[in-house]
Amino acid sequence: MSGSECERIVPLSEVGEQWSGLRLREQAALETMRRSVLRHGQLEPVVALCVDGLVEILDGFKRLHVARQLGWEGLRVRTSDVSIAEAKAQIVSRHNRSRLTELEEGWVVRSLYRDDGLNQPEIGRLLDRHKSWVCRRLLLVEALDPAVQANVRLGLLAPRAAVALSQLPRGNQPAASAVVTARGLTVRQAELFVMEILEQPDEAARAAWIARRLDARCVDRPRPPRPVRSEVDWIAADIATVRRVAARLEARLLATPLGAVGGPATEIIIDALVLLDPVLVALSHTVRKVTGRERAA
Repeated sequence: MSGSECERIVPLSEVGEQWSGLRLREQAALETMRRSVLRHGQLEPVVALCVDGLVEILDGFKRLHVARQLGWEGLRVRTSDVSIAEAKAQIVSRHNRSRLTELEEGWVVRSLYRDDGLNQPEIGRLLDRHKSWVCRRLLLVEALDPAVQANVRLGLLAPRAAVALSQLPRGNQPAASAVVTARGLTVRQAELFVMEILEQPDEAARAAWIARRLDARCVDRPRPPRPVRSEVDWIAADIATVRRVAARLEARLLATPLGAVGGPATEIIIDALVLLDPVLVALSHTVRKVTGRERAA
Protein backbone atom coordinates (compact mmCIF):
# COMPACT_ATOMS: atom_id res chain seq x y z
CA MET A 1 0.00 0.00 0.00
CA SER A 2 1.15 3.52 -0.78
CA GLY A 3 1.63 6.32 1.71
CA SER A 4 4.59 7.80 3.55
CA GLU A 5 5.02 7.14 7.26
CA CYS A 6 6.42 9.17 10.14
CA GLU A 7 6.95 8.40 13.82
CA ARG A 8 6.41 10.76 16.75
CA ILE A 9 5.16 11.06 20.34
CA VAL A 10 1.45 11.95 20.41
CA PRO A 11 -0.45 13.12 23.54
CA LEU A 12 -3.08 10.57 24.55
CA SER A 13 -5.73 13.29 24.40
CA GLU A 14 -5.14 13.48 20.64
CA VAL A 15 -5.34 9.71 20.07
CA GLY A 16 -8.68 8.32 18.87
CA GLU A 17 -9.91 4.75 18.57
CA GLN A 18 -12.98 4.96 16.33
CA TRP A 19 -11.95 1.66 14.73
CA SER A 20 -11.49 -0.25 17.99
CA GLY A 21 -14.82 -1.96 17.29
CA LEU A 22 -13.13 -3.85 14.46
CA ARG A 23 -10.89 -5.69 16.94
CA LEU A 24 -11.33 -7.87 20.01
CA ARG A 25 -9.53 -7.03 23.25
CA GLU A 26 -9.47 -10.12 25.45
CA GLN A 27 -8.74 -9.53 29.11
CA ALA A 28 -5.92 -12.09 29.21
CA ALA A 29 -4.18 -10.37 26.28
CA LEU A 30 -4.57 -6.99 27.98
CA GLU A 31 -2.99 -8.34 31.18
CA THR A 32 -0.08 -9.78 29.20
CA MET A 33 0.41 -6.46 27.42
CA ARG A 34 0.27 -4.60 30.75
CA ARG A 35 3.03 -6.81 32.22
CA SER A 36 5.14 -6.34 29.09
CA VAL A 37 4.74 -2.55 29.15
CA LEU A 38 5.55 -2.36 32.87
CA ARG A 39 8.70 -4.44 32.34
CA HIS A 40 9.96 -3.16 29.00
CA GLY A 41 8.05 0.04 28.21
CA GLN A 42 6.57 0.59 24.74
CA LEU A 43 8.57 -1.71 22.49
CA GLU A 44 6.82 -0.86 19.22
CA PRO A 45 4.95 2.25 18.05
CA VAL A 46 1.22 1.97 17.51
CA VAL A 47 0.14 2.39 13.88
CA ALA A 48 -2.33 5.15 13.11
CA LEU A 49 -3.91 7.43 10.53
CA CYS A 50 -4.52 11.19 10.88
CA VAL A 51 -8.26 11.91 10.55
CA ASP A 52 -9.90 15.30 11.28
CA GLY A 53 -7.15 16.41 13.64
CA LEU A 54 -7.03 13.15 15.59
CA VAL A 55 -4.57 10.30 15.34
CA GLU A 56 -6.83 7.27 14.82
CA ILE A 57 -5.33 3.93 15.85
CA LEU A 58 -5.14 1.12 13.28
CA ASP A 59 -3.00 -1.35 15.19
CA GLY A 60 -2.07 -1.14 18.88
CA PHE A 61 -5.38 -0.82 20.72
CA LYS A 62 -4.10 -2.92 23.64
CA ARG A 63 -1.03 -0.68 24.01
CA LEU A 64 -3.27 2.40 23.97
CA HIS A 65 -5.60 0.88 26.58
CA VAL A 66 -2.68 0.02 28.87
CA ALA A 67 -1.10 3.48 28.40
CA ARG A 68 -4.34 5.11 29.52
CA GLN A 69 -4.60 2.74 32.49
CA LEU A 70 -1.07 3.66 33.56
CA GLY A 71 -1.68 7.39 33.19
CA TRP A 72 0.85 7.99 30.42
CA GLU A 73 0.83 11.42 28.81
CA GLY A 74 1.85 10.32 25.34
CA LEU A 75 2.40 7.34 23.09
CA ARG A 76 4.90 6.62 20.33
CA VAL A 77 2.88 6.54 17.10
CA ARG A 78 3.72 5.77 13.47
CA THR A 79 1.28 7.60 11.19
CA SER A 80 0.54 7.02 7.52
CA ASP A 81 -1.15 9.17 4.87
CA VAL A 82 -3.13 6.37 3.19
CA SER A 83 -6.90 6.62 2.65
CA ILE A 84 -9.38 5.44 5.31
CA ALA A 85 -10.28 2.38 3.23
CA GLU A 86 -6.60 1.50 2.79
CA ALA A 87 -6.11 2.02 6.54
CA LYS A 88 -8.84 -0.47 7.37
CA ALA A 89 -7.29 -2.91 4.91
CA GLN A 90 -4.03 -2.61 6.83
CA ILE A 91 -5.78 -4.00 9.91
CA VAL A 92 -6.09 -7.27 7.99
CA SER A 93 -2.74 -7.17 6.17
CA ARG A 94 -0.76 -6.44 9.37
CA HIS A 95 -2.13 -9.63 10.92
CA ASN A 96 -1.59 -12.07 8.07
CA ARG A 97 0.61 -14.23 10.32
CA SER A 98 -1.08 -13.92 13.70
CA ARG A 99 -4.51 -14.05 12.03
CA LEU A 100 -7.55 -12.12 13.05
CA THR A 101 -10.61 -14.12 14.02
CA GLU A 102 -13.24 -14.64 11.33
CA LEU A 103 -15.44 -12.15 13.16
CA GLU A 104 -12.76 -9.46 13.17
CA GLU A 105 -12.18 -10.00 9.45
CA GLY A 106 -15.94 -9.80 8.96
CA TRP A 107 -16.16 -6.53 10.89
CA VAL A 108 -13.49 -4.99 8.65
CA VAL A 109 -15.27 -6.20 5.51
CA ARG A 110 -18.64 -4.91 6.72
CA SER A 111 -17.14 -1.51 7.56
CA LEU A 112 -15.62 -1.22 4.08
CA TYR A 113 -18.93 -2.31 2.55
CA ARG A 114 -21.37 -0.30 4.69
CA ASP A 115 -19.33 2.73 5.80
CA ASP A 116 -17.01 3.24 2.83
CA GLY A 117 -19.38 2.12 0.09
CA LEU A 118 -17.03 -0.37 -1.58
CA ASN A 119 -18.52 -3.32 -3.44
CA GLN A 120 -17.36 -6.86 -2.78
CA PRO A 121 -14.93 -7.14 -5.76
CA GLU A 122 -13.33 -3.83 -4.72
CA ILE A 123 -12.95 -5.08 -1.15
CA GLY A 124 -11.41 -8.30 -2.43
CA ARG A 125 -8.81 -6.39 -4.45
CA LEU A 126 -8.06 -4.07 -1.53
CA LEU A 127 -7.57 -6.96 0.92
CA ASP A 128 -5.93 -9.25 -1.66
CA ARG A 129 -8.65 -11.84 -1.05
CA HIS A 130 -10.96 -13.76 -3.38
CA LYS A 131 -14.48 -12.35 -3.71
CA SER A 132 -15.89 -15.58 -2.21
CA TRP A 133 -13.83 -14.92 0.96
CA VAL A 134 -15.26 -11.39 1.14
CA CYS A 135 -18.80 -12.72 0.65
CA ARG A 136 -18.41 -15.32 3.42
CA ARG A 137 -17.08 -12.80 5.94
CA LEU A 138 -19.82 -10.30 5.11
CA LEU A 139 -22.56 -12.92 5.38
CA LEU A 140 -21.17 -14.05 8.73
CA VAL A 141 -21.45 -10.69 10.48
CA GLU A 142 -24.66 -9.70 8.71
CA ALA A 143 -26.30 -12.96 9.82
CA LEU A 144 -25.06 -12.83 13.42
CA ASP A 145 -27.35 -11.17 15.97
CA PRO A 146 -25.81 -7.99 17.50
CA ALA A 147 -26.41 -9.34 21.01
CA VAL A 148 -24.31 -12.41 20.19
CA GLN A 149 -21.55 -10.21 18.77
CA ALA A 150 -21.69 -8.15 21.97
CA ASN A 151 -21.16 -11.33 24.01
CA VAL A 152 -18.01 -12.01 22.01
CA ARG A 153 -16.71 -8.48 22.63
CA LEU A 154 -17.38 -8.90 26.36
CA GLY A 155 -15.44 -12.16 26.42
CA LEU A 156 -18.52 -14.22 27.33
CA LEU A 157 -18.52 -16.21 24.10
CA ALA A 158 -15.65 -17.62 22.04
CA PRO A 159 -15.47 -16.16 18.50
CA ARG A 160 -15.60 -19.64 16.93
CA ALA A 161 -18.68 -20.51 18.98
CA ALA A 162 -20.31 -17.35 17.62
CA VAL A 163 -19.46 -18.48 14.09
CA ALA A 164 -21.30 -21.74 14.79
CA LEU A 165 -24.32 -19.84 16.14
CA SER A 166 -24.47 -17.75 12.95
CA GLN A 167 -25.91 -20.79 11.17
CA LEU A 168 -29.12 -20.44 13.21
CA PRO A 169 -32.03 -18.15 12.37
CA ARG A 170 -31.45 -14.80 14.06
CA GLY A 171 -34.42 -15.29 16.36
CA ASN A 172 -32.80 -18.37 17.89
CA GLN A 173 -29.30 -16.97 18.30
CA PRO A 174 -29.57 -14.98 21.59
CA ALA A 175 -31.21 -17.87 23.48
CA ALA A 176 -28.78 -20.39 22.02
CA SER A 177 -25.90 -18.10 23.00
CA ALA A 178 -27.27 -18.04 26.55
CA VAL A 179 -27.15 -21.84 26.63
CA VAL A 180 -23.53 -21.90 25.41
CA THR A 181 -22.39 -19.36 28.01
CA ALA A 182 -24.49 -20.67 30.91
CA ARG A 183 -23.41 -24.27 30.40
CA GLY A 184 -19.82 -23.43 29.52
CA LEU A 185 -19.91 -25.36 26.25
CA THR A 186 -16.69 -25.80 24.30
CA VAL A 187 -16.56 -24.72 20.66
CA ARG A 188 -17.10 -28.32 19.53
CA GLN A 189 -20.01 -28.74 21.92
CA ALA A 190 -21.51 -25.50 20.63
CA GLU A 191 -21.22 -26.78 17.07
CA LEU A 192 -23.01 -30.00 18.01
CA PHE A 193 -25.67 -28.01 19.86
CA VAL A 194 -26.29 -25.93 16.72
CA MET A 195 -26.64 -29.12 14.66
CA GLU A 196 -29.24 -30.42 17.13
CA ILE A 197 -31.24 -27.20 16.83
CA LEU A 198 -31.13 -27.23 13.03
CA GLU A 199 -32.48 -30.78 13.03
CA GLN A 200 -35.74 -29.58 14.61
CA PRO A 201 -38.66 -29.40 12.15
CA ASP A 202 -39.84 -25.81 12.70
CA GLU A 203 -39.38 -22.58 14.62
CA ALA A 204 -41.51 -23.66 17.59
CA ALA A 205 -39.58 -26.92 17.93
CA ARG A 206 -36.25 -25.08 17.76
CA ALA A 207 -37.30 -22.61 20.45
CA ALA A 208 -38.56 -25.43 22.68
CA TRP A 209 -35.34 -27.40 22.22
CA ILE A 210 -33.20 -24.40 23.20
CA ALA A 211 -35.44 -23.65 26.21
CA ARG A 212 -35.09 -27.23 27.48
CA ARG A 213 -31.32 -27.07 27.19
CA LEU A 214 -31.26 -23.77 29.05
CA ASP A 215 -33.47 -25.07 31.86
CA ALA A 216 -31.49 -28.31 32.01
CA ARG A 217 -28.61 -26.51 33.70
CA CYS A 218 -30.73 -26.46 36.87
CA VAL A 219 -32.00 -30.04 36.70
CA ASP A 220 -29.08 -32.00 35.25
CA ARG A 221 -28.54 -35.34 36.92
CA PRO A 222 -25.66 -35.19 39.37
CA ARG A 223 -22.46 -36.66 38.01
CA PRO A 224 -21.25 -39.83 39.70
CA PRO A 225 -18.46 -39.09 42.18
CA ARG A 226 -14.95 -39.51 40.89
CA PRO A 227 -12.76 -42.12 42.52
CA VAL A 228 -10.79 -40.65 45.41
CA ARG A 229 -7.12 -40.29 44.53
CA SER A 230 -4.36 -40.64 47.07
CA GLU A 231 -1.63 -38.04 47.33
CA VAL A 232 0.75 -40.45 45.61
CA ASP A 233 -1.72 -40.77 42.71
CA TRP A 234 -1.89 -36.98 42.35
CA ILE A 235 1.91 -36.60 42.42
CA ALA A 236 2.36 -39.33 39.79
CA ALA A 237 -0.31 -37.76 37.57
CA ASP A 238 1.26 -34.30 37.88
CA ILE A 239 4.72 -35.68 37.04
CA ALA A 240 3.34 -37.36 33.92
CA THR A 241 1.57 -34.17 32.88
CA VAL A 242 4.66 -31.99 33.34
CA ARG A 243 6.85 -34.40 31.36
CA ARG A 244 4.33 -34.60 28.52
CA VAL A 245 3.74 -30.85 28.30
CA ALA A 246 7.44 -29.99 28.66
CA ALA A 247 8.39 -32.32 25.81
CA ARG A 248 5.68 -30.88 23.58
CA LEU A 249 6.66 -27.27 24.38
CA GLU A 250 10.36 -27.95 23.75
CA ALA A 251 9.58 -29.54 20.38
CA ARG A 252 7.44 -26.59 19.33
CA LEU A 253 9.99 -23.99 20.42
CA LEU A 254 12.74 -25.77 18.47
CA ALA A 255 10.55 -26.23 15.39
CA THR A 256 9.21 -22.65 15.27
CA PRO A 257 11.77 -19.81 15.69
CA LEU A 258 10.16 -16.95 17.59
CA GLY A 259 11.14 -14.53 14.86
CA ALA A 260 8.88 -16.43 12.45
CA VAL A 261 5.84 -15.79 14.64
CA GLY A 262 6.02 -12.05 14.13
CA GLY A 263 4.50 -8.95 15.68
CA PRO A 264 2.76 -8.78 19.06
CA ALA A 265 2.48 -12.58 19.16
CA THR A 266 6.26 -12.79 19.62
CA GLU A 267 6.07 -10.35 22.54
CA ILE A 268 3.38 -12.46 24.21
CA ILE A 269 5.34 -15.71 23.82
CA ILE A 270 8.60 -14.18 25.07
CA ASP A 271 6.80 -12.66 28.04
CA ALA A 272 5.24 -16.01 28.91
CA LEU A 273 8.60 -17.82 28.58
CA VAL A 274 10.30 -15.27 30.85
CA LEU A 275 7.64 -15.94 33.49
CA LEU A 276 7.98 -19.70 32.99
CA ASP A 277 11.75 -19.81 33.51
CA PRO A 278 11.82 -19.13 37.30
CA VAL A 279 8.95 -21.60 37.78
CA LEU A 280 11.01 -24.36 36.15
CA VAL A 281 14.12 -23.38 38.13
CA ALA A 282 12.14 -23.56 41.40
CA LEU A 283 10.63 -26.91 40.44
CA SER A 284 14.06 -28.30 39.54
CA HIS A 285 15.41 -27.15 42.93
CA THR A 286 12.50 -28.83 44.73
CA VAL A 287 12.99 -32.09 42.80
CA ARG A 288 16.68 -32.17 43.75
CA LYS A 289 15.81 -31.44 47.38
CA VAL A 290 13.14 -34.13 47.80
CA THR A 291 15.17 -36.78 45.92
CA GLY A 292 18.34 -36.07 47.91
CA ARG A 293 20.35 -35.08 44.83
CA GLU A 294 20.83 -31.54 46.14
CA ARG A 295 23.15 -32.74 48.92
CA ALA A 296 24.96 -35.02 46.52
CA ALA A 297 25.61 -32.14 44.16
